[in-house]
Parts: sequence; C-alpha cells; structure tokens
Amino acid sequence: MAEGRDAVRLAFEGPIAIISYDRPEKHNAFSDAMDARLFEILQELHGREGLRAVVWRGEGASFSSGRDTGELGQRKEGLSDLDFIERGHRGSQRFLDLPAPILVALKGWVIGGSLERALLCDIRVAGAGAKLRLPELQHGVVPDSGGTARLFQMAGHGVAADLALSGRVMGAEEALRHGIVSRVVPDAELDAQVMEMARQIAAQSPFAVRMFLRSLRRMANPPVQQALAEEALAQSLVFGSGDYAEQRAARAEGRDPVYRNR
Repeated sequence: MAEGRDAVRLAFEGPIAIISYDRPEKHNAFSDAMDARLFEILQELHGREGLRAVVWRGEGASFSSGRDTGELGQRKEGLSDLDFIERGHRGSQRFLDLPAPILVALKGWVIGGSLERALLCDIRVAGAGAKLRLPELQHGVVPDSGGTARLFQMAGHGVAADLALSGRVMGAEEALRHGIVSRVVPDAELDAQVMEMARQIAAQSPFAVRMFLRSLRRMANPPVQQALAEEALAQSLVFGSGDYAEQRAARAEGRDPVYRNR
C-alpha cells in the first residue's frame, strides 16, 4: 500500500509524462504529503526538455476522492490559514503554465479539490462511470482551488452554483453536455484512449502546440488566477469563523450545528 509521497508516481513513455495517484484503497484521497510530491513533479516537468504531453490518472476505481478529510484543519508547520492556502495555490499555478498540455483521465469518484484541479488542466476525458462532486460546503468550507472559475467558464453561473451549493453528484454524460469533459469513453478503455490522445498530440509540431496553448491560456487563465486570490481570502476567513468551529464541533459530537453567521 503506497502512502505519502510514494502515492504519487511519475513515469515516462518517450516525451509523455504520466502522473499516477496510487492510493486506491482510499480512492486516491490526497494528503499534504501527496500534494507536496505532486507539486514537485509539476515543477520538475516545467524544466524537462522534450516534454510533449502530460497524462494525469489514478490507480484503482477512482481518479481521486479529494482531500483526505482526516487532515482538514491541521497545520503541522505553524502556517497561518492564508499562508497555507496560498502555498497550495502556488502549486496549482503550475497546472496553468506547464509548457505541455495536461490530459486528465477521470473515473469513479472525482471530488472536491481533485475535481477543481482537473478543471485547471487542458483536456478532461471521463470514463462512463465517473462521478463528479464539489462537497466543500458540506464540510463548512468553500471550494478554493480555482476550479469554480473554470467551471463558470465552461458551464455558466447556474451549473457552478448548483454543484457547489447542493453538493450533488454529476455523472459523466451530464458533464459532457456541459462541456466539462470533452469525451466519455468506456471505463475499461479510459487509460488507453487518453494515452492515445497524448501520443497524437506528442507527434505534432511542439512549437505549434505550445503557441496554441499560449493563446488559449492567455484567454482562459486570468479569471482563474483572480479567483484564486479571492478564494484564498474567503477560505482563510472561513477557517477562522465561529461557524466553521461550530460545524466541526457538531460533527464530532454527532449533533446538528447551530450557526451564527459569523
């Protein structure tokens, strides 16, 4: 069973990098240690000569069930809430400026921060059984990885509000209708089809691909980067609020929370 940093693996097929979550017994829920390794990998790929495409995937039944909720609210390094959030945002920024397209293979559960980060990537392909969800509000916090800005771009205000406020599950076919994923394929074929897409991209002119990405991202990324700044402030205020403390206490005590809107 892989844990910590070992639960995020990097491999290569020629000019294609393959990032794999390997914590299948937890549906690839990510920990702080996994985050640190993921961001290291992305930084390494920024400096890799000859990189043509990146595939991001998960072992087991799910891409990722989001943050390991057992670590919510923990601060091991003595960071302030704002510093902790902005540290994560510096890592998320790597998705926005990697000099090669990132293709994500979505299957099973795709939840919370993992869905948001997948939304920051260039291409999302879903297995037919993929289940997308933004449950942060049910945990007393807000989505804070920039994904809702991208969701707004793709699917509009109503869909972004619906997913975040209700916490409901969105299936693969509905995600396709809203443009959140570009293709839906049989679950058993997902990895193979995403790898074939990466090979097709890798065979094209790398300079042309890079220039296209530059143009596309200059249109798409500024609102996401602005949203990251807003979300960092909002989440730090939430973490310090009485309502968040009450939500955590009520959950631990098995009772309904009594909120005071502060």
